[in-house]
Amino acid sequence: MAVRTDFPDGLARCAWVDGSAGYRRYHDDEWGRPVGDDRSLFEQLSLEGFQSGLSWRTILDKRGGFRRAFSDFDIDKVARYTEARIEKLVADAAIVRHRGKIEAVINNARRAREMRDRHGSLGAYFWRYEAPPAPRAAQPASQSAQSLALSKDLKKLGWKFVGPTTVYAFMQSVGMVNDHSPQCHHRAECEQARARFVRPV
Repeated sequence: MAVRTDFPDGLARCAWVDGSAGYRRYHDDEWGRPVGDDRSLFEQLSLEGFQSGLSWRTILDKRGGFRRAFSDFDIDKVARYTEARIEKLVADAAIVRHRGKIEAVINNARRAREMRDRHGSLGAYFWRYEAPPAPRAAQPASQSAQSLALSKDLKKLGWKFVGPTTVYAFMQSVGMVNDHSPQCHHRAECEQARARFVRPV
C-alpha cells in the first residue's frame, strides 16, 4: 500500500490522507487506535453509516455538527428522539441531511441499549469480532470475514446502515484491525496501543 511523504513534517502517512491539518490529525491521533467506551463506539459506527456514498473528509468536516445534533452521541438521549426531532435534523445544514441515515442512528441507539442490557457494554460485544493478526495485504481491504459476520449479526439484531463495508471501516477506525500501511509512520504506534489496550469483557 502506498504512502504519502509530501507533508510539512516529512513523515510517511497512508496514501488516503489529504493535505489538510484536520485530516492529518485524524489519521495520526485517532484512526486505528483502539477504542473501548460505548459512546465513542456508537459515534464512530454512526458516522461510518453517514459516510456511505460520501467521502470521509465530508463527515470529518461536519463532525462537530453531528455531535451537536446527536447530543454528543449519548445513546440514551438519542434513543428518546421523537419524530419532531427527526424533522429538525433533516433541516440541519450542519450534518448530512439524509432522513434514512438519521432515522438509522436513532434506531441504532435503541438497539444499543438492548445490546448493553444483553452484553454489559457495546465494547464487550464489538471486540469479540476483532480480527486475528494476519500478513499485511498489498492493497487495503474493504471487507473481512469478521466484518461480514458482525454485519450479519447486527442486522439480525435490527441495526441499520451496517453493511460489511461500513462495518469494516468502523473496525479499522476503532483499532479492531491495524490497517495502516507498513511504511506509515503511525502503524507501529497503533500496534503498540493495541498491545496495551485492555479488551472490554
